[in-house]
Amino acid sequence: MRTESAVDAVVFDYGGVLTAPGKQAVESWTRAEGIRRESFTTTLREWAGRDAPEGTPLHRLETGELALEEFNGLLAARLRHEDGTRVPPRGLLERLFSFMPLDERMLDLVRSLRKEGLRTALLSNSWGNSYPWDRIGPLFEQAVISGEVGMRKPDPEIYHLLSDRMELSPERILFVDDLRANTAAAQRTGMRAVLHHDVERTRRAVREHLDGAQRQHHGERG
Repeated sequence: MRTESAVDAVVFDYGGVLTAPGKQAVESWTRAEGIRRESFTTTLREWAGRDAPEGTPLHRLETGELALEEFNGLLAARLRHEDGTRVPPRGLLERLFSFMPLDERMLDLVRSLRKEGLRTALLSNSWGNSYPWDRIGPLFEQAVISGEVGMRKPDPEIYHLLSDRMELSPERILFVDDLRANTAAAQRTGMRAVLHHDVERTRRAVREHLDGAQRQHHGERG
């Protein structure tokens, strides 16, 4: 049985954390379809970068305000093949997601945490995609999906919604995400956070947080 700790739950992002890295998926997808990668990365930066204004097509997709088919059309209009021709919008993001398989090593990490008695949950900004619930559903007691709740990371409200659903104070939660803006926002709500780079570094960082929280908890009790 797990020793009582100041951290009761570990919350994971989905895309780029439980799956293959987003950058790797984009490179594989654009290469496979002959798409100019910079036409996608430039659009992504304009719609989701640090200086992106509120209400971009991607923001509205993530909060469920924009249908996937409409978003695919808007994105396709910004993309070009290497030969300059247009990219077909039908199934555009679905084709990208096909290059983001689950990372079995990260799923093993979730399983190991659960075996230790930690609670686990999912907090994900949806790009209109479906999730492999048959595989990941049993691993999480809560799943907060941006398109279903009308909020998106890094808005603080979505982190508070998650902690409310888990009936935990933010200080009792450790959050793992591959975007610095999202981990920084989690920390501002009071959560601990790990910026995901790769499986091994994340595994070590999660363990360091859990061990540190346990020592702090016992120190406070002493």
